[in-house]
Amino acid sequence: MGVRRVVAVVAAVVVMAAVPAVASASSLAWHSCATQQEPAEECATVGVPIDRTRPELGSAQLALARLPALDPGRRIGSLLVNPGGPGGSGVGFVQYGGLASPDLARLRQRFDVVGFDPRGDWFSTPRITCDPGTLFDPALNRFPATRPGFDALVAHNRRAGEDCLARTGPLLANADTQSAAEDIETIRAALGEPKISWLGLSYGTELGAVYASKHPDRVRTMVLDGAVDHARPLRQAILEEAAATEDALVRFADWCQGSAACVLHGRDVLRFYDDVVTRASHGTVWASDLGRPATADEISAGVYNQLYIRDEWPTLGRALAAAGGEFPDARGLTERNQFLSPIYAAYRAIGCHDFPSPFTGPADMAAMAGLLRAVAPHSWRYSEFWDFTSGCTGWPVPAKNPPQPHPVKGAPPILVVGGAHDPATPLAWARGLAASIEGAALLTRTDDGHTGLFNSACARAAEVAYLVSGVPPGRGTVCR
Repeated sequence: MGVRRVVAVVAAVVVMAAVPAVASASSLAWHSCATQQEPAEECATVGVPIDRTRPELGSAQLALARLPALDPGRRIGSLLVNPGGPGGSGVGFVQYGGLASPDLARLRQRFDVVGFDPRGDWFSTPRITCDPGTLFDPALNRFPATRPGFDALVAHNRRAGEDCLARTGPLLANADTQSAAEDIETIRAALGEPKISWLGLSYGTELGAVYASKHPDRVRTMVLDGAVDHARPLRQAILEEAAATEDALVRFADWCQGSAACVLHGRDVLRFYDDVVTRASHGTVWASDLGRPATADEISAGVYNQLYIRDEWPTLGRALAAAGGEFPDARGLTERNQFLSPIYAAYRAIGCHDFPSPFTGPADMAAMAGLLRAVAPHSWRYSEFWDFTSGCTGWPVPAKNPPQPHPVKGAPPILVVGGAHDPATPLAWARGLAASIEGAALLTRTDDGHTGLFNSACARAAEVAYLVSGVPPGRGTVCR
């Protein structure tokens, strides 16, 4: 990735007093769990109550992975990482080189990097478990405009939720972000750290912000990159995110049409995309990984997920071209959507706690779908917040953490990072989140892709400098 310049000088680095260079008084039983990428990795588990108000429901075991600081004499403390989701694995992120970029080397030098799987996710137990065939039905209309269609959506989601509840048990009703934030406090105490540093991406920004609102005195530094503003009304969030996805698709199409690095160079790429989606809606675009024709929703979701990383745009161009070729195969797109991914059960269950359906009936849903098409005339078939809210319409588990403010007061300066062309988390969300955090610093990216960590050398440099020093970038800092 190319180096982008920072507009506005970063404040002078003032090194904070480090935690003494001895290992923290951890109560955890660490053991080696080395991978080829991370031979020094250690793993442990920590127990947390499933419901802190009902101890009779028992406990969950959270999986942790740690990379000890490479320079123990200058060790600052523990840096907890959450790669997003909901449903993403912090353990996997640490195990398989999530922080292996040379740009992030100072984090490995100065911190014990700790990844964890939130309650219900991946290697934590019990794991949120659903039957994939019940959870996702490719034939289901997620944009119903009639009473029978709306009732069918409600009935499907109710069956899916009941199946997840039967397979998962009481954890499903307690898989919300408020509960997960209290788990972070349990992890901090088990690590023996008086304060933690935090690197949260995408959903990890919501989880981190909720933790900071509850325990501001336990935060040393905190990066919230690809910011989610959980205080935003859901109807507003749906349209803002759909517009951001449309913007990213249009920017990809403009790049692809004008760049020799794209196999669709010289074509009207938006028209090509629309044609592929239309053909998929008629069942004529095969997907070899699925063994059946891909749906229009699956095509759109696959494109969306490849807009995340700017360096993957040439790959997206090839996948789109293959889906629209003479003998179409949408595999390059459908294998990248999340409907059949291992995290989709946790994604749906946690999402329904945090982003429950606002829809009151078919007329209401049809009106919102019309607005969605207006702000996203090409990409409307898939955006994450429509996936959340349509999938939670009829979900049988009550939401424990619907949209609400999580103001943060009394914490050290927190760094919020937002992108002007982020397909998943609009810049307005970063501005809203920063405004809710007393003393927050906002770093703005003007490039493409989801999160600065994955797309911007400039943002990575600013995040590393802040996490090490505790001094955020200066007011108005922009990565171009």
